[in-house]
Parts: sequence; C-alpha cells; structure tokens
Amino acid sequence: MKRIGLVFLLLAAGCTQPPDPRGVRPDEVLLQVAATGRAEARPDEARLTVGVSTSAPSAAAASAGNNAAMARVSAALARLGVKPDDIQTRSVTLGRVDYGPGRGGYRAENMVEVRIRDVRQAGPAISAATEAGGNVVSGPDLQASDPERAKNAAYAAAYKAARARAEAYAAAAGLKVERVIAIRDGSGQPPVPWYVGDARNMAVAQSVAPAPPVHAGAGAYEVQVHADFALAR
Repeated sequence: MKRIGLVFLLLAAGCTQPPDPRGVRPDEVLLQVAATGRAEARPDEARLTVGVSTSAPSAAAASAGNNAAMARVSAALARLGVKPDDIQTRSVTLGRVDYGPGRGGYRAENMVEVRIRDVRQAGPAISAATEAGGNVVSGPDLQASDPERAKNAAYAAAYKAARARAEAYAAAAGLKVERVIAIRDGSGQPPVPWYVGDARNMAVAQSVAPAPPVHAGAGAYEVQVHADFALAR
C-alpha cells in the first residue's frame, strides 16, 4: 500500500504545471501593452544665461573691466527683483587671445544662470542685463516650477490609454481583462548664445536694447507606460 501511495503522489506531482514566470495562470492569456500619455503645463518661470565678455591689452585690465561690468549686471537684475539665490555662477575664464584683431591681448568672461520667477519679467531682465554691460545672453528656457504635477497627469493618461487598448483587445478576442500583472515606466541641446558685442561696443548695444518679447505658451510632457494584463473568459 505504501508503494502504491508513493507512485500516486509522484504521478500527481508530474501532472502539476509549474507557475508561469510571466505571472499568468493556465486559463489566462498574457497581453502586453505600451501606451503614451500627454499633458500640458503653462511655464511659470524662465532661466537664462547672462554673461560678460571683456577684452583688454592685459590680463589685469580684462579681469577688472569684466568684474565691474558683471557687478553692474547683477545690480540691474536685483533692481528687477531677482534675488541673490536666483543667480548662480556657471563659469569664470581668463585667457590670452591668440588670433583675430585682439591677438596678443586678453579676454575675461563671466557667465551666470539667472532664474526669473515670473515669465513676464524675462524680456525686461534680458534688456536690463544687456544695458548694464552683459554682452552674452542665452535663453530664455521656459519651464514649469513643478513639472512633476504635469508628468503625473501624463502618466495617468498613459495608463488609461493602455487599459482602454487592453479592453479593446480582450473584446475582440472574446475575453475580458481579468487583472493587471505589472505596470512599468517607459521613461536637448542647450540654447545657442547670441552675442550683442564685446564691452568695447556696449555703447551701441545700450542704445538698441528694448525688452525682447517672451511668450510663455504651454509646455507639453509626453510619457510612455508599459502594462501587462491577464485576459480570461
């Protein structure tokens, strides 16, 4: 009797199917869907790079002129309400010029990133910076201060699209979506600086530096989601 019982157990074990590593049961069909979601958010802040490039016959003169011009730029931005925490130095360079009309002299450059907390002030900030002596400007880069809110809305839209696609597949196959097995997140080039001119030509730049128009528009966030569904009758 013991031998018969043991044989029965071995046969029963051999008939048992191992679990599917994909997470579906024997009576289910696996459906893998990828979908995208999109959400828009109106930019509420701007970031721009402002700098001063100064040329002079000596390193000391180039550095001194650059420091003075950069101090004027910082003061002009402060008068617009830009706080010290919203100005961050990106690079400070001083080097000999080995080519062009200024060959043999020196060039000093100081670049800062400026955060403008009101997009409407981006144009006036550019104008104020150039009038004060800034002759290198890049931007503005318009963005939302809380991009995660828009991204979360995009992810929700992506999952809804994936679920709707799964329902369509299931209906076409005479099945229904039994359950969700898994959800997976599917998750440029900096702006080119434009030059107003070097410090020697700043008088001309100051005379033609109206505030450029800056339009906020609406930024779009697009994300992708992968979802695995179990279909059954």
